Amino acid sequence: MNGEDDQKINSNEAGSSMEYSSQVSTESDDENLKRAQNFMMGITGASPPKFVSLEEIMKATNGLKNMALAHEIAVDKNFKLEKLESDDNALHKQVKEIIHKAFWTLLEEQLAEEPPNYTQALILLKEIKETLDELVLPHHKKIRDNINEVLDVDLIKQQAENGVLDFQHYAHYVMNIMSKVCAPVRDEKIKELHELTNVVDTFRGIMEILQLMKLDLANFTITMMRPNIIASSIEYEKMKFAEFLKVQTDGLNYTRKWLLLHLDEKKIATALNDSNTIKQITHCLLAEAYLDLLQFDFTPNAETLMLDQGRLLELRDKTNRMSIISSVLLLVNNIAGPAIQGVSSFKMKIKDHLNVILESVHSNKDLETVMPNVLVQVKADLKATLEEIGAPPMPSEIETILDGQILDLVNPEHKIRYLVNLRIRQFLEKLILSQSAAPQQIPPGLSSLQQELASISAQFLILVSHNRSVFGDYYQDIVAEALQHAENNKIIAMEET
Repeated sequence: MNGEDDQKINSNEAGSSMEYSSQVSTESDDENLKRAQNFMMGITGASPPKFVSLEEIMKATNGLKNMALAHEIAVDKNFKLEKLESDDNALHKQVKEIIHKAFWTLLEEQLAEEPPNYTQALILLKEIKETLDELVLPHHKKIRDNINEVLDVDLIKQQAENGVLDFQHYAHYVMNIMSKVCAPVRDEKIKELHELTNVVDTFRGIMEILQLMKLDLANFTITMMRPNIIASSIEYEKMKFAEFLKVQTDGLNYTRKWLLLHLDEKKIATALNDSNTIKQITHCLLAEAYLDLLQFDFTPNAETLMLDQGRLLELRDKTNRMSIISSVLLLVNNIAGPAIQGVSSFKMKIKDHLNVILESVHSNKDLETVMPNVLVQVKADLKATLEEIGAPPMPSEIETILDGQILDLVNPEHKIRYLVNLRIRQFLEKLILSQSAAPQQIPPGLSSLQQELASISAQFLILVSHNRSVFGDYYQDIVAEALQHAENNKIIAMEET
């Protein structure tokens, strides 16, 4: 091979030449599908049931599975395919290990025969050639031609039949090709392969790394194609959700209740006087509806949220965890006095320790259970910090006040917790309603958790934006229908009087 071919092909050359197949699936996609299926089965409407064929149901279900995968890529900027592990299925794992062991054992036995039997070896080389064909991009024609020339299955078969097949030679050739087309992260693994002396162990390692390289290329392609995937996902989800609605009696029942929760008389009066405000009212109602999802004990059960239930619950827990930690820091700063204020190491300790304690908290009831542990940890960190900075210990009467205030944080209406929650909500509301990308000021009292707030905001805005792009027409129709219903009621009331 010439010098051009000998140059390493970096993974950033992958480009868009590889098409990503929706057949690839991950465990999270399966969970989303199950959740969607369970959701479909659990929804009932007031109107009589209509009959649909099994084919229609299967089509809608398969559509939701593909929609879930496209959605996953679109809303998770860190989406990455992972090597599928079967540890959660002991039987599947055991069968897989037995089959793999049998293959490599047979290969070893055949190569040890006199003369060597290359039946398994030929099967292996053919599979390796096919995998390399997938990994080498079309514009690397010289490398592809060289692979086809060297890994010529018919030629290798003739060599085996004539007893002149050098299996070790092909192993080194394959490893050299792999080193040219792999991502830099695999260099060390391939270097370790070159150090192996047992040919069977070498080929076993080759197969393992080739599978990882296929994942690397798929993940890089997903990253490169993300803008196109996001745009396509919006239209694809619209189409698949429309198919879902066709086989569902009232597929927007819970969505309607969720969206209209904040439709009050004032908004209705405004809309009835000006029909052009429906879009703006929908925009405002959605902002409030989305923000409700971040409250403890609020479950995102709207049909239009079913693919993001897990993500929304996680964001809800992160938001409340941030709120509790911020409330604790404000209380300690106010009650413990100037000595502790401005000590960044204390704030970091509290954040790190409370994040661990609050990890299991998913509701206000959970919070009641762990709050005594929160108090113990805060007092321990406070005592240690006061000793470190040479400040006197906190007086017992002040400590008693601090105990009561921290334990009272289990009440959502606690004035400090309520204030922090309000500031978080108002901050996120500005981001959702903003028509520009202008930076927003971090709310007072949350500067110590700026990084956490930024992370939550970014994830939340991606979900809101994507959801609104996909289901915006449905939301506007729901609001328009509700306003029309209100207007009809108003006319009836006027006629009756």
